[in-house]
This record gives sequence, C-alpha cells and structure tokens, in this order.
Amino acid sequence: MSATDLRNEVSAWLAAEWDPARPTKEWLAAVVEAGWAAPRWPREWFGRGLSDELGHVVEEEFRNVGAPGTGQDRHNLYAATVLTFGGDELKRRLIGPMLRDEVSMCLLYSEPDAGSDLAAVRTRADRDGDRWIVNGQKVWTSSAATADYGMLVARTNWDVPKHRGITFFLFPMKQAGVEVRPLHQITDEAHFNEVFLTDAAVPDAHRLGDVDRGWGVLQTALAYERSVMGDRARAGRGTTGMAEMGDELVALARETGRIDDPVVRQDLARVAALRLGNGWNNQRAKAEVEQGSSSSVMSLGKLAMSRLLHESARVRTSLAGARAMLEGPDEPVGDEANFLAFNAYFTSIGGGTDQIQRTIIGERILGLPKEPEVDRDLPFSEVRRG
Repeated sequence: MSATDLRNEVSAWLAAEWDPARPTKEWLAAVVEAGWAAPRWPREWFGRGLSDELGHVVEEEFRNVGAPGTGQDRHNLYAATVLTFGGDELKRRLIGPMLRDEVSMCLLYSEPDAGSDLAAVRTRADRDGDRWIVNGQKVWTSSAATADYGMLVARTNWDVPKHRGITFFLFPMKQAGVEVRPLHQITDEAHFNEVFLTDAAVPDAHRLGDVDRGWGVLQTALAYERSVMGDRARAGRGTTGMAEMGDELVALARETGRIDDPVVRQDLARVAALRLGNGWNNQRAKAEVEQGSSSSVMSLGKLAMSRLLHESARVRTSLAGARAMLEGPDEPVGDEANFLAFNAYFTSIGGGTDQIQRTIIGERILGLPKEPEVDRDLPFSEVRRG
C-alpha cells in the first residue's frame, strides 16, 4: 500500500468514526478493532503489519484531528513487552485489553537495596508446581494501589551470578499477600508506593521469557519505559505537555515584561533547542527498537528530558521572581514554578537515575571501559548485602 492510499483510508475512517464527545473506552475499542492502535504489529495481534514509515502516516492522521489511541506499538510498554516475550495464551487474553486500556498496570522493579542496580533484587519467587510463590518488597511503584497486574522481576536462582538468576513475570496484584502503602512526595502527591509481597502467587503461564533469563526481558522493558519518559514527560500539575510548556514560558516572559531581555531570550532558546534535540534522539532510539534491538540511545532521550525539565523549571522560577517564594491557588505562577522544580526529579530519578543513564551512554554508546563490579561473577548467595 502506498502512503497516499493509506493516508486516504485513515482519513476516511477518522471522518466516519472520530467524535471528541465519544466515550474514551468505546473509542479505544474501535481503534483497536480497526487495527490502528498498533499499526506496525501483525494483524493477529490487532495490527496492520505496516512498515515503520507507514505507521507514522497513521499517527500523523490521528494527530491532525486530535484523536488518541494509535502508536501503541511504540509507547505501550506493557503490551509491547507481553507481545515480545509472552506465551500465545497470555497474549490472546491480555494484549487486547491492554490496548483498550481495560487493565491497570504497574512496575515491580526497584527494591530498598536494589534501585540503580536492579540485578541485585532479593524478592524471591519459588516454584510450586504450575505457579510461583513470591516474597519480598518493592518500592517507588506508581499506580500500585489500583493496578490489576505488575511487571515483576524476582530472584529464582541464588546459586548463579546476579544477572543470571532473575525471572520476569506478569504478576496479578489483586490477591491476598499483596500490601500497598503510599509514599508521600515533596509535591504533596502520593503517586508512588511500597509493595509488600507475602506468599503471593503468580502462574507460570504469566512468566515472560525463560526461567532465570529475565534480565534480557527487563532490558527491553526498560528501553520502552525510557522511551516513554523521554517522549512524554509531565510538564505541569495537569496534563500539560512539553510543547504547551514551551508556549507557557514564552507567555510568562511576555506577562512579566521580559520577552525582550537578551538573557531571557537565550534561556527560552536553550529550552527550545533541548526540546528539538530530545525529539531527534527519541526518533533515532525508537527506530532501533522497531528494528528489534534494545536501544541504549533511549538513555540519551531520557537524560535529555531530565535536563529539559530541570532547565524549564529554572527558567520559570527566574521569570516568576519573588512570586516563586509563594505557593498555593492564590499565587498560581509561584505555585506552578515550585511544582515543576520539585516534579523534575521524578524523571531524573525514576526509570534509572541520570547517573545510571550517563553510565549506560558511556559504556554502550561511547565505548568507554565498564564500571568495575566486584560481585558480577559471584553466585548471588555469596554477595554481601549493602
């Protein structure tokens, strides 16, 4: 199919089906049924089998009318991970609901002693027939209180080096043995949680990838996560995106009478340049992932987004001036400046800290020597706990 024929088909379909007032769930179901939700995936898995180039044509037509729901083959990390590593029965049961946003998900990765070094996880999963019994603690888990499933990394072999004894599961959250405790954030929100797992069960059919080979699955899932974080950061208390945030900075410079200040104009130009460079990095990284590789370039995009958020918050605080010392609804300019300054740390810590991203970039992109790891080749049972 030519790009022109596809564009005409998508445009005609949207003209017949898209209505901004249409209920979200109903709309997503129609998008999935038509194969537009994940157009690059095979038809068997709700796609159209399109090339990456034609997939972008579909996304462009959806953007032209402001319709959501497409491009999930690039940014739905849960469905993409299940499609890549799940068994056929699990894929048939869950990929459709994931694309239709009918299931809520969370990530059960980090632990109190295994944050930056996820290979050091100590949450254990022990085989019990056709299921696994899980015990341990996870932390910094977004949406844990409402999630139906969590993507879980657990230790299944203690007698091999740490990277070789991890297994990856799609873990059912709504069961006895799962306790969720909210963590209060500096932004006065509680998006993160601690999760305590006590004799909780996960079917072996929910295993993604081979037993003890979950490290490779995790790297692919992290690449998808970093892609999302590098492309879709939260830029305000609501749903403000990066493009809108750039417009807001210019508007604030006008409102404060500083739009002609050469220093302010340089700051605004720097933010615009960071946005543009980040977009290029994300396009490059996604192209590599779509070709089947777990792209380290994702780390460039995530690091760039972190820098962009911190720089944007700095500029906003500078423009707010003395108002940045205030917060609350009576001082919206200062309140937003403070929120953004605090919330920027969500991206520079979550999904792998800025320091971890720099290490990945140095080792895997620049080819610098690897960081020394004295416990890398020890059986995990012999590794000293920090």
